[in-house]
Amino acid sequence: MSRETQPPIRSEIAGRDMDQARAMYEDGYNGKGFDTERTETDFAYRYTITGDDEMTLRSSMFLGSIKGAIQPENEYVVSWITGGSGVYDLNGDELPLQIGRPAMFPTGKEFEFEFEDYRQNLVHFNAGFLERVAAEEEGTLPGSLEFDHTAVPDADALRDWKNTITTVAKTVLGGEATPLLRSEVNRLAAVTLLNTFKHRGPQLPEQLLAPRNARLRAAVEFMHANAHLPITPTEIAEHAGLGLRGLQVAFSRQLGVTPTDYLRGIRLDRARADLLNLGPRETTVAAIATRWGFAHLGRFSASYGERFGEKPSATLHR
Repeated sequence: MSRETQPPIRSEIAGRDMDQARAMYEDGYNGKGFDTERTETDFAYRYTITGDDEMTLRSSMFLGSIKGAIQPENEYVVSWITGGSGVYDLNGDELPLQIGRPAMFPTGKEFEFEFEDYRQNLVHFNAGFLERVAAEEEGTLPGSLEFDHTAVPDADALRDWKNTITTVAKTVLGGEATPLLRSEVNRLAAVTLLNTFKHRGPQLPEQLLAPRNARLRAAVEFMHANAHLPITPTEIAEHAGLGLRGLQVAFSRQLGVTPTDYLRGIRLDRARADLLNLGPRETTVAAIATRWGFAHLGRFSASYGERFGEKPSATLHR
C-alpha cells in the first residue's frame, strides 16, 4: 500500500475499568510494574490517537493515580499536561511537569513516572521519520537522536512550538487533509520539535562534507540508516553509485578503513549507546552483542575495549 492510499490512524479507548486501563497503558508504552489506585474522584480514562505512520497526536485522561516504568520503542514523544500532576524520574533525576509546558520523554532509556488525576496531550514521532528529517535539516547522519529532557526551551521556542502544534492539530484532527498536506504538516511539526528541544545526533566525518566525496557520504549515510540490517558492501556500493572496488578505495583513502570495519564501528557505537541507556536489570552484554550482529562474545568484548577503553560489562554497570 502506497503512502497516498494509507488511511489516517484514528482510535479511541475509554471506560471505567481500571484493570483494562492499566493493561492498555502498559502495552502501549512498553511498560512494567504499573500500579493504579482510585482517588476521591470516580475513576474514568480516555485515550485517543489521530495521525499516520509518521506522526500521531494523542490525548490521555486518567482520573486516578498511576505509576510505573516505561521505555517507548522506535519513537520520540513530547507531552504536556493540561490538568492534574505528573513527574518523570530517570535514575533519581526527577522532572516535575508543569501544566502547559511541553517536555520530551527521555529517549532510549527506561524511566519511571507518577501521575494523578491528569489530562495530557502528546505528540508521537516515528523514530525513522524524525531521524530522517533531522539528517536533512541539520546535515547530520541519519541515526538515533538524544534529547536532553532536563533542558528547558526558551520562551520564543515554546511560543513557536505552541503555534505550530495548533496549526498541525487543525489539519490532522480535521480529517480531510490530503496525503501531501499531511506530509507537510508532519514535517513542520518535526522541524519545530528539533528547533525547540536540545538534542544531538550522529555527526559526519569532516572530510565527507567536501562535494567531491558525495558518493562516499551517501555510502556512510546508508550504513548509519541500515546498521541494524544485514547489509553487505555490495549493497552499500550499489546505493552509493559505486563499484565494489571503488567503494573500497574511497574508504581506504578518505577514512583509512575498509567498509566492513567502518560498519562494524557503527554497530559498536550503537551497542555502547544501548549499554549506557539500559542497566543490568534490563539486558546483558551478550544480548546487546547479539542485537548488533556480534556472534562471538569474546571478540565483541575485545573490539569494544579497543574502541572505548573499557569492557562492555563496565559500561553496562555504570
